[in-house]
Amino acid sequence: MALLSGRRMIVVGGSTGIGRGVADAWAAAGARVVVCSRSRPADAPHLEWAPVDLTDPDGARERLAGLAADRVDAACFSAVHYGDRRATFSEVSEAEWRRQLDVNATGLWLTLRALLPPLRDARPGLFVGVSSEVAFNGGPGRSGYAASKAAAKVLLESVAQEEDHVRVVQVLPAGMVDTPGIRRRRPAGFDYSSYATPESMARLAVELAVSAGAGHHGDSLVVDADGNWTSAHDRTPVSQSRVPT
Repeated sequence: MALLSGRRMIVVGGSTGIGRGVADAWAAAGARVVVCSRSRPADAPHLEWAPVDLTDPDGARERLAGLAADRVDAACFSAVHYGDRRATFSEVSEAEWRRQLDVNATGLWLTLRALLPPLRDARPGLFVGVSSEVAFNGGPGRSGYAASKAAAKVLLESVAQEEDHVRVVQVLPAGMVDTPGIRRRRPAGFDYSSYATPESMARLAVELAVSAGAGHHGDSLVVDADGNWTSAHDRTPVSQSRVPT
């Protein structure tokens, strides 16, 4: 399948999880895909790797600028710092809060700053931001994660209203996703059968890349475990942590 042959894509935070699902899908469709992450993607000869640590802004800025010097047709930002565990506001250290902001919000800002110019040259380029239901709902035990993801959501919505030659689309899973980050925070023997997988994003990722996000600019698309999606304007994402009242 060569729907994306000749195109160059960058996935920030693509070594595992949803970002890896997007990177694999784009590569399978024929694109040249560069993954930016702290660790090299495992078992991924089809992916290029550029080491990037978003908690080192000077280093990240330099690396992203180098990647932006070449053609960029589409980019995905999926880097995230959840925190070691769910904890109330009073239990979270300032260092943890700053790390969430550094990765989830400032990391996105640095990525946009570097990649929007080459994406504009693609006319239209595509920027995909991986969002979360907490950006719509907040959530007990996740105040820093929710606040930083809400900042990222509004940043991308604002950029979408400014851009004429880059289509900006946000995607988010409707429920929990079975990822290495989630597994680190679950007990042994946990049942993941109800969780989606990163591959659930594959069909949407390819469709967005092929069309350069046509018809979805500025939208947030909620993706079910079966790979189908709806706009958040039509279906508000359901909280995964708040107890219904």
